[in-house]
Amino acid sequence: MDRFIKFIAAAVIASPAFSTHANTNEHSPNFSYEDIFDLEYASDPQFGTNDKNIYYVRNSLNKMADTTRANLWYISDDGKDHRPLTSGDFHDHSPHLSPDGKTIAFISDRSGKPQIHLLWLDNGKSEQISHLPKAPSNIQWSHDGQHIAFTMFVPENKPLPVELPTPPEGGEWEETPQFIDKSLYRIEGQGYLEQGNSQVFMISHEGGTPRQLTSGDYEHNSQLSWGKNNKAIYFSANRHPNHEIELLDSEIYKVNINDGNIEQVTERFGPDFQPQISPDGRKLAYLGYEDQRFSYHQNTLRVIDLASGKNQLIKTASDRSVSDFQWLADSKRIAYSYDDHGSTKIAIKKIGGKETLIADDAGGLTLGAPYSFSDFAVSKLGNVVYTRTTPQIPAELAISRGGKIKTLTAINSDLIPLRNMAHVEEINYKSSFDGRNIQGWIAYPPNFDPQNKYPLLLEIHGGPLSNYGPRFSAEMQLFAAAGYVVLYTNPRGSTSYGNEFANLIHHNFPSQDYDDLMAGVDAVIAQGYIDEDQLFVTGGSAGGTLTAWIIGKTERFRAAVVVAPVINWESFVLTADYSKIFTRYWFSGMPWEAPEEYRRRSPLTYIGNVTTPTMLLTGENDYRTPISETEQFYQALKLNDVEAAMVRLPNTSHNFSDRPSKRISKVASTLYWFDQHKPDRENESEDLATN
Repeated sequence: MDRFIKFIAAAVIASPAFSTHANTNEHSPNFSYEDIFDLEYASDPQFGTNDKNIYYVRNSLNKMADTTRANLWYISDDGKDHRPLTSGDFHDHSPHLSPDGKTIAFISDRSGKPQIHLLWLDNGKSEQISHLPKAPSNIQWSHDGQHIAFTMFVPENKPLPVELPTPPEGGEWEETPQFIDKSLYRIEGQGYLEQGNSQVFMISHEGGTPRQLTSGDYEHNSQLSWGKNNKAIYFSANRHPNHEIELLDSEIYKVNINDGNIEQVTERFGPDFQPQISPDGRKLAYLGYEDQRFSYHQNTLRVIDLASGKNQLIKTASDRSVSDFQWLADSKRIAYSYDDHGSTKIAIKKIGGKETLIADDAGGLTLGAPYSFSDFAVSKLGNVVYTRTTPQIPAELAISRGGKIKTLTAINSDLIPLRNMAHVEEINYKSSFDGRNIQGWIAYPPNFDPQNKYPLLLEIHGGPLSNYGPRFSAEMQLFAAAGYVVLYTNPRGSTSYGNEFANLIHHNFPSQDYDDLMAGVDAVIAQGYIDEDQLFVTGGSAGGTLTAWIIGKTERFRAAVVVAPVINWESFVLTADYSKIFTRYWFSGMPWEAPEEYRRRSPLTYIGNVTTPTMLLTGENDYRTPISETEQFYQALKLNDVEAAMVRLPNTSHNFSDRPSKRISKVASTLYWFDQHKPDRENESEDLATN
């Protein structure tokens, strides 16, 4: 990315369908809260056996139920034949085509709870083949099409170790206490964990009783891959005796479906996961890394020759982490995705040979913020279908054939061309701390005029080991539609810039990422269209932590909205879900071993410096950055007589995307707080008080 500024919207256009789709109209209404419910996006694409048929999941939002619906769709490789395969207000997902190409297995809640269904492509009929007590996941056909492997949670009822008297007949006592003895007892998005573990199962394609293949006090919730002879299933798990201590130390295993014997395939300290057997059955590819206790590690791609046992590191994009991969039909090439300078790319690598870049605009699976999630699939001929995005458009399906890219779908054509969307430009600047190159993006208000002055909103990504990029974001569009110039950047610690850049915050977050962000604000101000008296800052999760850190370092922002933050690292590591990971990888010791390190990096330590009016916003069921962190900062602000407000979202975890209305509440609350603290609004309040 050697250009200083470029228009992303223009750069990604490569086909008439995409160009038309991305047009903006200055006479159309701006993007609004209500429009969120009209957004759709494609996911989970895969080719049929003849390379011309493509199946995918079409995701839309149900305004009445405030939920996401998903159905299976078909489209031809030329985009001309586009039609639904399933319909209704259900969540149909995880489609997998049978080896003979005649049937799709998928998971659906159309029976009331998630079950495995089959869809016959010759007549369009579908049937439920499982009646499972818990939701299945990771479904995978055997090569002969006779069975489907899957994983499912198996409860384990451990009795309370204390004998209690029973209530008298007709008596109503409180519920029996819950006895917890595991270190990982609650997880973000799942809440307090039920006793038990996920196990590997298989079921006949005709239905019937599923057979459990694994057991024990280990998690087997892994992608599955059948051996070529259909006698073994490969999976990833942490089956080490110290699995509760070393949470990330997983290996690849295979289970014999006849006798249940489990054999360990890989052995190293660190995670090995996502096993995939090559089409010829001779090789096993997987992702992972050698764990060195850094905050950030890059996933590498390795291939094992199953006959000789030779384990080979595949040379992929230099100094970049592999996100996903898929074998090509010849078993000699592998397609894989990775993030590079804020963009998600897809390449095809010949083992021991050259590499071909296929696409550099994958993504669009997160409607809220411009994070790097994408899906792709490879045909027998080596064509690639993938989810394609721009800052104005969520994921559409595109196909790459012979170096040419064509967008196949236009599922948002009934909305996006009718809205005046924000233009987005890339910006590159130097950090004020050490002169490093920092990349970011600016979203301009619709009908932007550089001769005018605008308020600036700095929005900071979470993670912190993640990245923003030139991808669709409803939140950025809404902020821009409200009249703000929006700056979002990838400060040090962001991924997609190499191992060294990400680990600049190893045992050092927050730190000089503050300088990177402030240099970005200065770079935008230098362009001449920002009202320097109207600077605002917000961010979520790690971005919320940085927002709280920023207002403890500077008074230049008129108002701040701190979303789901860490405020006190000592209390955080003792209440967050993955405490063993945070204490072992993000700090040099436990809180009682290195208290000064925890306090030095806690925004709470600098609360005495804060004068910025601050709103805090967090879900009440957040177990990643528990709401107790928010409450501490709110109380501290009030004790110091700093103007503060707290927004608590009921029945909400760390991820706001499970309900569209929660995203709207987040943006609406943020804009309310900022609008209340604009100079004209504050002057208006003073005049009213005087009169």
